[in-house]
Amino acid sequence: MNFKEPCTRIAPSPTGSLHLGNARTFLVNWALARQNGWRIALRIDDLDSPRVKAGADRDAMEILEWLGIDWDTGPVYETAAIGEYHKQLVSLAWHGVIYPCACTRSQIAAASLSAPHADEHELRYPGTCRPEFPSPYDFESASLDGVAWRLRVPDKAIAFVDRFAGPQSWNVQQHVGDFLVTNKQGVASYQLAVVVDDAMAGVTDVVRGDDLLSSTPRQILLQQLLGLPKCNYWHLPIVTGPDGQRLAKRHGGWTIAQYRDAGVPADRIRALVMNWCGPEEVQFMTPIDVFRNVELWNMPRHRVVFTQETHDWLMEKDLPQNG
Repeated sequence: MNFKEPCTRIAPSPTGSLHLGNARTFLVNWALARQNGWRIALRIDDLDSPRVKAGADRDAMEILEWLGIDWDTGPVYETAAIGEYHKQLVSLAWHGVIYPCACTRSQIAAASLSAPHADEHELRYPGTCRPEFPSPYDFESASLDGVAWRLRVPDKAIAFVDRFAGPQSWNVQQHVGDFLVTNKQGVASYQLAVVVDDAMAGVTDVVRGDDLLSSTPRQILLQQLLGLPKCNYWHLPIVTGPDGQRLAKRHGGWTIAQYRDAGVPADRIRALVMNWCGPEEVQFMTPIDVFRNVELWNMPRHRVVFTQETHDWLMEKDLPQNG
């Protein structure tokens, strides 16, 4: 497809309920889009079928609307694009840039060159199954039960400029090695699916958490190999618990739906997001206030920490409304 206007996407995963970290990213994404005239595409990232929860897609859309987030196209479901993923895998295999791999995670962990990365707890693949030379495969006729497929990653740096995080340079081979493009069930990996999804929707600008910053060079590499346009990337600091880990139930916070059901108004959730985005504290914030006040230059560069005090602040009662 050919799209003329800039476009971003909001892509909740129906594997659980949306939390406050999602609210921050999605609201900032929405505000940037409306400020800059980007089209917003809604995509439901439901490819990870074993973890998908019934009704979670509907619940996510209800929460987005409750927060004042709207979109222009969609929802589109990832599972509707399985045929397109297959087409791109056939092309990659024919050009010899992917290969089958039967290694288990425990085998990779035991390999001498493997080590978990502190940022993602990833294992670097040591190249155990990698052919010495690129070898074309007939992906459609391959009867390789129980194998995954990996991309031959060059040993060189991939540089790009993130619109928020600044100049970046990553050597994917040294960081994670040849990464997966399918699992052993033949399902496209996140890295491949998101690249194909974005191209199909005409996405030009990707706004997401900085926990995915290291995925960007992998996606740029796939874009180059598949002849797809490169996106602009905006990686925002994520919300964590006091332990520095991505916000989760163990940190004592609730999902957005739980706060809503406990009587916390959407204006209060939006205010928390804006307090995490700028220097001045506000008590309540409407969608139009968010639209007017999100300024990337004024956002902190460090990750935001959710604490018990944050929860208590949300739950305060009898506060005067703005205006």
